[in-house]
Amino acid sequence: MEPVAADLTGAGPTSRASHLLLVLPATLFVLVVFALPVAWLLSRSVSDPAWGLDNFRTVLREPVYLGLMRNTVQISVATTVLCVLLGYPVAHVMATCPRLTRLLTFVVLVPFWSSVLVRTFAWMVLLQNNGLINRALLGSGLVRQPIEMIFNRTGVLIGMVQVLLPFVIFPLYGSIRAIDPALMPAAACMGATPARAFLRVQLPLTIPGLTTGATLVFVLSLGYFVTPALLGGRRDVVIARMIQMEIGQFGDWGVAAALSLVLLVATLSLLGFSRLLVRRGRPT
Repeated sequence: MEPVAADLTGAGPTSRASHLLLVLPATLFVLVVFALPVAWLLSRSVSDPAWGLDNFRTVLREPVYLGLMRNTVQISVATTVLCVLLGYPVAHVMATCPRLTRLLTFVVLVPFWSSVLVRTFAWMVLLQNNGLINRALLGSGLVRQPIEMIFNRTGVLIGMVQVLLPFVIFPLYGSIRAIDPALMPAAACMGATPARAFLRVQLPLTIPGLTTGATLVFVLSLGYFVTPALLGGRRDVVIARMIQMEIGQFGDWGVAAALSLVLLVATLSLLGFSRLLVRRGRPT
């Protein structure tokens, strides 16, 4: 009876073998298409043009590359902060107002119907000096001359926030939805103001969703390429753009691989740290 029971619960040797066979095609696909090419590229950081750590010394000592890292971190942090500030109210309304949930979900998901490249070109049309936004501002008399909103940090942040905002909204929506609706009224009955109830009750309970969303946005921002390349200026070059330039224009695979490895290590470290925060924020 024991082998039969094991097979019925899915824990028998036959079941395990079938599970391995089911995941084998996907594992091979990821290994061949992703893991092996990435490993080959990263290996060139220590083998091209010669074996050693010269590429990392170049990346960590040259002011140009240090400036790129600073730009990437600054843009990623600013994008994450703006997404959290804009996304939290939307997620709160989605979770607490059932009548607006479907409408707001539709509004948030609409941008996913078009590619990032199309949306970035749309922002180029809207943000240019003679674009729709500047025309509206000039026509209303709010400004006397066009505002520079493209080929600078402002355009980069606008484009990236618009693309990455849903990655904050939906994790926060799930966290807020899971909160007991009676907690906030109970805090009010105990004399807490709305701001105090939010800071002491709701915000701590939404830390896992907030951490998840902020981490997703920050990690995606670290490797972003299209939006900074099209909407940014010379001072807004990021690591991903520089990796493309090192390979496509200079043919320096070693430095490009070193930059890629630095970016990968930073991303993995951030993911590990965020996972620790999420575990600590979960109620026991």
